[in-house]
Amino acid sequence: MSVLVVTGTGTEVGKTVTTAALAAVAARSGRSVAVLKPAQTGVAPGEPGDVDEVVRLAGDAVTGVELARYPEPLAPGTAAARAGLAPVRPGQVADAVEKLAASHDLVLVEGAGGLLVRFDEEGATLADVAGLLGAPVLVVAAAGLGTLNSVQLTGEALRSRGLRQAGVVIGSWPRDPGLAERCNVADLPVVAGAGLLGAVPAGAGALSPGAFRAGAEGWLGPELGGGWDGGAFAGSERPAAYPGLTPS
Repeated sequence: MSVLVVTGTGTEVGKTVTTAALAAVAARSGRSVAVLKPAQTGVAPGEPGDVDEVVRLAGDAVTGVELARYPEPLAPGTAAARAGLAPVRPGQVADAVEKLAASHDLVLVEGAGGLLVRFDEEGATLADVAGLLGAPVLVVAAAGLGTLNSVQLTGEALRSRGLRQAGVVIGSWPRDPGLAERCNVADLPVVAGAGLLGAVPAGAGALSPGAFRAGAEGWLGPELGGGWDGGAFAGSERPAAYPGLTPS
C-alpha cells in the first residue's frame, strides 16, 4: 500500500494546504486518493474541518475521512478528555488507513499539530501511527526564523523512533521573502537530514479550486509527483512568490 503521513513542526504551518496539494497532484495523475484526519479539534459538529478543505481544493474525487472530532482547539488528547469523549488510538487509525489503502492508490494521513502531539492519556502520537503502518513521514515547516530548530527536532524524533522522513515541504512561502527565508531554503535540508521537496505559496488555500489544482504541481518536487525545481528555487538570489497569486 502507498501511505504518506503528513505532520508539521507545529500548528498553522500549512499542513492542510500541503496535504491538499499532494492529493491534487496525485489525483490529476489518475491515482485514486484518500485523505484521513485521525482527530479534528476546534470544529463544531456540522462545520467543515480540514478534510473538507482538502476535498474542496483537491477535488470531489478525493475520499475524505475524519475519525474523531472534538470541539475545543486543543491537542487531541486534551480535547477528548475535556469533552468526555473517547480518544482516537493509533491502532484505530492504522486499521482505518489499511482499509482505505485496499481501495485507493494513495492514502494521506494528516496529523494535528506536530509529530508528538498526544492522542490520548497514554501519550500515543502520530509517530506511533507511522510506526504501525511502516509509512514515511513528510514534515511541513514554516519558512522563517525559528524553523530550523523545529525541523531538526522533528527529524531527530523521527530517527530516534526508527521512522523514515520523506522530506520537508515549506507550507507557506511568503510573497516577499526576507533574509531568513532565503537562507532557510539552503539550510533546511541540512538540519532535516532530508530533502526540501517543495514550497507552497502563501495564500494558495484562498485560490479557486481550479487554480489550486492547476498550480499544485509547480509547488511540489518530483519525489511528490510534481515539477517544482528545488535547485532553481534555492539558486535564486531572492526566491519570489509564485505567479497567479494576488497579494493581500
